[in-house]
Order: sequence, then C-alpha cells, then structure tokens
Amino acid sequence: MFFFLALRNISKNKKNSAIIALLIGVITFLFFIGNSVTGRADRSIRSAYIESLTGDVVVEKTSDVTMNLFGANTPVIDNYFTIPVLPAYDAVMEIIAAEPGIAGITSQVSGRAYLDLDMPGVRWEGVLLAGIDAGSYFPLFSGIDLEEGRFLQANESGAMITAERARRIEKLSGQYPVIGMPLILLSGGSIGCKIREVPLVGIFSYLNPGQFMNEIILTDPQTVRVLNSIQVAGGAAAGEEAMSLLAFDPDDLFGEAIGSGNGTEEDGFSADMLHAFLSDTANENLEETGGDWHFILLRLEKGSSASAIISSLNKKLNSYGLTAVNWRIAAGTSAIMMLMVQALYNAGVFLVSIAGIITVINILLIAVFRRTREIGTLRAIGASDTYIRSLVLSENLVIALFSGILGVLGGFFFLRWVNNLGFVIPNDLIASLLGGPILRIDFMTGIAVLSFLLAVALGLTASVYPVEAAVRIEPMAAVRRG
Repeated sequence: MFFFLALRNISKNKKNSAIIALLIGVITFLFFIGNSVTGRADRSIRSAYIESLTGDVVVEKTSDVTMNLFGANTPVIDNYFTIPVLPAYDAVMEIIAAEPGIAGITSQVSGRAYLDLDMPGVRWEGVLLAGIDAGSYFPLFSGIDLEEGRFLQANESGAMITAERARRIEKLSGQYPVIGMPLILLSGGSIGCKIREVPLVGIFSYLNPGQFMNEIILTDPQTVRVLNSIQVAGGAAAGEEAMSLLAFDPDDLFGEAIGSGNGTEEDGFSADMLHAFLSDTANENLEETGGDWHFILLRLEKGSSASAIISSLNKKLNSYGLTAVNWRIAAGTSAIMMLMVQALYNAGVFLVSIAGIITVINILLIAVFRRTREIGTLRAIGASDTYIRSLVLSENLVIALFSGILGVLGGFFFLRWVNNLGFVIPNDLIASLLGGPILRIDFMTGIAVLSFLLAVALGLTASVYPVEAAVRIEPMAAVRRG
C-alpha cells in the first residue's frame, strides 16, 4: 500500500521529485565512474607488483621508516637511507616455511649502481639492482616473461635487463644488446668505488610494468653485495655514503687517465688493470646462504588472507627485529599514491554528497509544508506517527532507489562508450597504471553495488529531518488550511 501511495505522491510532485532524483543520480554516477577508474588502476598495480616483484607479503628489518624493495618510501629520507640486512636469516626462514598458507618463498638483496655497456652513445646510467635467489625467484613470479636468452640460474654470475631498457639502448647506440655481452656495473662514494663485470644472460619484460620496474636489473646476489659493500654472513651495510651513487660523475672516476686516453701504468690506470680487476671480482664467493639478504618475499596460496598471515608472522618475528608488510608498502610510492588518490577522490565525492543532502533536505521540507493539510487530515482521522513516517520515508526511498539505478546504468553505458572509443593513452605511466596503452575500464560489480547503496544512504539520510517535520504537523493545521 505504501508503495502505491508513494508513487502517487511522487507523480503529484514531479518537479521536486525529478530534481532530487537528478541530484542523487549525479552523485551516484560520479562515485561509480571515479571508483571504477581508480579501482581498475589499483587492481592493475596490485597485479603488476604481486605477480612480478613483491609477492603478497614481504619480510624486512624493522625500521623507523617504511621501506620498499629499493629504499625508503619517503623521498627525502631515501637519499640517505641504507637498507638494513636481515638478522638470523636461517632461523627466520624456518619460521616462515612452517607458516600455513604460504605457497612459495624467495629472498632478495637490493642495491643501486651505474651501468655501462661499452657501446657508442650509451653512457653510464643509474640502475636499480635486485640480487635474487634465482632458484626460487622465477617460479614465484608469473609476471616475468623471458624474451631472449635464458633465466639466471642459481650460483651463477650474470644479469638480466628488461626489454624496455634493451630498446632504449638500441635507440641510443643503433645496436640491440646481445646475449653474452659484458655489463659493467659500478658503485661508489667517498669511501671508494666498486666495479664488476657480469655477462648478459637474458632479456625479459614485465607483463604489466609499474612506475620504475623497467629500471630494474636482475642479477646474482653476490654482485649486489660487493657493489654496495654489504658484508657477508649477516654483517651491517658498510655505510650510508656508499649508497650515494648518483653524487659523482663516473667519467671522472679515474681522474685524467680516461680523459687523456693514455692507458699506461704511470697514469695509475689501464684497460688491462681494469679487466684484471673485473676477472678477480667475478671469481668471488657466490654462496647464497647466510644473513646477507634484505628481504624475504612470499607468495600465498589462493584464498589465504594476507592480513592474517602478516599478523601471525609479526607475532613470531618481533623478537628478531623483523616485520612483515603487505605488497603495497613493499611496492613503494606509486602503490601508496594510488591509495591516496582513491581517498582524495572519495573525499571530494563526500563533500559533494554533503552539499547534495542539504539541497535535498530543503526540497523535501518545502514538499512537506505544502502537504500540511493532507498530513494534518491523516492525523485527524487517527494516523499514527509511525504511519506518517512510513508514508513520507517510502516516497523518498523510492526516489533514492530509482536514482541509484539511474546512476549505475548511466555509469555502465558511459564505460561502454569510453571502451568503444579505443582511446590511446599517450603517457606511459598512466598506461601502466590502467593496464595497457588502450583505455579500457571494466565494469566492477562491487563498485556498482556500493554506488547503489550510496544512493539509498543519501536518500535515507536526507529524509530524517523532513520526516520528523511531517510527524510534528498537528490536526489543527489541516483545519486552519481549510
């Protein structure tokens, strides 16, 4: 009965009802579209990092600042930050291996260096180094696609570069990198320099590269330890100054010897000396056990709760000075920023919703005052407060339901229209966030349901005060209105 009465009253107040439906529908549309876009981007980032770089959970040394896999998440702090090594590595690995719900485990030591290929047009450039346990690393990450060569093997000195870097090198030098060619890696600071030569064993690509993933070079862990002065068997890093890799020009490393072109021992440097040094460092111990790792990466079994496993591990690892974090913290600023973008967008929608609610309240109050005679007559013939509340509330609820359906359907057809355009995203960063160079936004059932519930919540919230105003109308008011 209330439903039919509500429809009748809505049809009698078409103008006011249309304005209310339009306001709630627009807010619902904006919420649906915005969260569909940011949700798609967040899902794309999540897939990229979990399947290619971070895994589901990362175990790291407890620190005063949050860390990603290559430094601190705070940019200013990151300039002076040295990633601490994991203590009691073997004991910690036993604890993690016994934790239920974990499908795979691998380890990583991270660093930075300069790369040179001894090719025309290619100068030293800064790179991110991921020293990996090759035997367990690649089976965990299905998002790594081998394009040329082969995967790095356990206890092997070598490196792999991304296809994007290889294409960039080809553009600069006119020659595509060849498998087996030497890669020269250099690091240093005020305490001196380290240099190593490793062969290129493979070229790979990430199925959905994140913001900085194409800058990563996968290499053996001992190369990273040597270049970044990480003491073997659990010692601390050699110092923060050793990580200030970008503070000097590698071309000036050997003074005037390079500039003069005289490769003599009298100048203090020669090509023979460099190759001899590289040969010596290539033969250093490549044993991958011990405490000289920065991170332990975990992939979880399907259906396992990352938050539950993180909570369980943190209770067991707290005494070791370690902490388990989720993929977002380990991924760094790009993943955290996406969460902030979602929060800021929804904060804007919230402010718009407040303004919309105020507008709807005013419209409903005017409608209630215009129906004073009707409501007063109902009270005079015995209508209870509950009946009056139900009558007015049912009208507003019908409008809210209609608005929610209208907003979601409008968003659905808008997404279909955008997808049919086949719009090409010109920015590589935005393209990586949205999962490809062609703009495509998927319809997400969860977002649609939330949008519909938002419309209902707005309608009910805006109805509270007008409903109480209707209840306060006395029978005598109908008599005075005639």
